[in-house]
Amino acid sequence: MAYLEQVFFVVALGITAWFITKRVKLIARAIKLGRPEDRSANAGERLKIMLEVAFGQKKMFDNPLVGIMHFVIYAGFIIINIEILEIIVDGLIGAHRVFAPFITPIYPFLINVFEVLAFGVLAVCVVFLTRRWVSKVQRLQPERHRELKEWPVKDATYILVAEIVLMLLFLTWNASDSVLRDRGIGHYGELQGVVPDFLISQYLKPLFTGFGDGALVAYERAAWWLHILGIMGFAVYVTYSKHLHIALGFPNVYFSDLKPKGEMTNMPEVTKEVQLMLGISPEQADPSGGNENGEQPPTIGRFGAKDVEDLRWINLMNAYSCTECGRCTAACPANITGKKLSPRKIMMDTRDRLEDIQRGWVQNGPEFKDDKSLLGDYITVEEINACTTCQACVNACPININPLDIILQLRRYKVMEESQAPGSWNAMFSNIENNMAPWKFSPSDRFNWADQVNQK
Repeated sequence: MAYLEQVFFVVALGITAWFITKRVKLIARAIKLGRPEDRSANAGERLKIMLEVAFGQKKMFDNPLVGIMHFVIYAGFIIINIEILEIIVDGLIGAHRVFAPFITPIYPFLINVFEVLAFGVLAVCVVFLTRRWVSKVQRLQPERHRELKEWPVKDATYILVAEIVLMLLFLTWNASDSVLRDRGIGHYGELQGVVPDFLISQYLKPLFTGFGDGALVAYERAAWWLHILGIMGFAVYVTYSKHLHIALGFPNVYFSDLKPKGEMTNMPEVTKEVQLMLGISPEQADPSGGNENGEQPPTIGRFGAKDVEDLRWINLMNAYSCTECGRCTAACPANITGKKLSPRKIMMDTRDRLEDIQRGWVQNGPEFKDDKSLLGDYITVEEINACTTCQACVNACPININPLDIILQLRRYKVMEESQAPGSWNAMFSNIENNMAPWKFSPSDRFNWADQVNQK
């Protein structure tokens, strides 16, 4: 029987690894559709930002209570899964708590830490479900935000419920294991005096005192298997879910833009033309073009972006890293005033476009092309034109995602390639070209208002 369990475990582990590997390759290929850009400079500063923002959840602590809860659920779930190492070894060799005899002094401490975190994750997940379905936090309600209808709401609920179930399985498994150890049954009894009762699960032991030995062993085995198979299934499911940020949040923050938030990147195509008009040769021109590493981004044959291939790779990683928390949309003045723009929807639409392309690759081969584009089929002109470029969404994002960068690139395409800008914009462009200001008066008259103030 133990041999069959080992075989089943190896097969389950192999299937999980195959699915995850296949999915990771597809996601990596989708991100590489974006234009290349070197973001390797300033490694020390990037590492510091990653530790503060991604692991330390620095931005979340603007609201201390919410920040603490997010830290518990994020860091806690990651740390708890260190226990998976022992479970995997146990499953592969058919052992039980294989590490316990070798690290006896610290083993109880480690499991106690895991149990405290597991209880914290469980409690926070219950609070988050309550906030979503009972107190109804506005930015999480599909009635107000059309991008949340159907799958996004179900996805968030599935994950929270799954985490609650996994934590309950972990704690009750430890409790039933402790009762079996107390009774001295089989290999469980061999750890008497080596493994004590644990901090949280000891209070669950009364639930199992009425179980017979056979029923208790059956529950312990069922909880163990459901816990590890649940984690395997969770690991695969996450690659299809918004909770992919569990893995991508760290690199996404590491490669985030280090430039000041209000600085917009110049278009290398335009920069080159202006330099030529000014008589500056390519050899004399400043190659930076707005790139933080002083490297000229490659031109793409058009101004701005129409589809995901025209965006930069970091924009596409941003899309896969989006947590759909809605803090960007809640901070957006355009959305607050009732306009259709939702920065969260911009990121979700970009990811949906990438997912559709991925499905095309799987169904029709790696050369798949369709007639759709990000601008028009997923994101509308009305949405991108509503943006005020105020950077509120960029500042609000807890993992440094930049919806504004995508909006600007799409808007540049619409204005510069298709010459479709609102009339008021065209008037402003003309004034800037002729008067070096958005207003229609001569630069020499610009400070006349100051003379009028002085006269008073």
